[in-house]
Amino acid sequence: MPIRTNRGRAAVYRKLWGWPLRSPRHLAVAAVIGVLVVVAIGAVLPGLVGRKSAPDPRNPVAAAASAVPSATPAPLPESGGPTATITQTRITAPPSTPTSVAPAPQALETARKWVEKWVTHPSGITNAEWLEGLRPYTTEEYLPVMRSVDPANVPASRLTGEPKAVRSFPKSVEAEVPTDGGTLKLTVIDTGAGWRVANYEQQEG
Repeated sequence: MPIRTNRGRAAVYRKLWGWPLRSPRHLAVAAVIGVLVVVAIGAVLPGLVGRKSAPDPRNPVAAAASAVPSATPAPLPESGGPTATITQTRITAPPSTPTSVAPAPQALETARKWVEKWVTHPSGITNAEWLEGLRPYTTEEYLPVMRSVDPANVPASRLTGEPKAVRSFPKSVEAEVPTDGGTLKLTVIDTGAGWRVANYEQQEG
């Protein structure tokens, strides 16, 4: 018959708690039962905790979070161990400006002969004929540019002075040559096969 009153429940609890104290034998049995209960709880509890902490495969968020490895800093190399090789980019110095030198006499001579042919344009001369006189003193790259010049439009007919170097470097010379139609400014370069005119500008004067 179930116990329905508080007094009855209290009497039952007193009987249960007082049972181990009735005799040494009851106390030993109670102690053994207590030890077995503690051991059983200790054996079952870690498995329950481990199962609860495991990610639920049906939960994609939890599964993905467990799959992400923890970020740990890479260990620094110890003394004497392998070290990382650091590649350094060397910054090269800008190319230096060519050193000025005394003008080569061959460069000034080429400038004088080129201008002599430039001012030679008798009436009726064609561009091809005029260029043949300039060819020995002109670079191959500059000859096509000279094909656009009409000899009849050349304002000078004679030199009025000697070439003068304005700027001079080991492989190039800028020279001015006076004529009766103005001063010509020439760039003469060393091509390896001789000095040749690579450009000219006509100046009024």
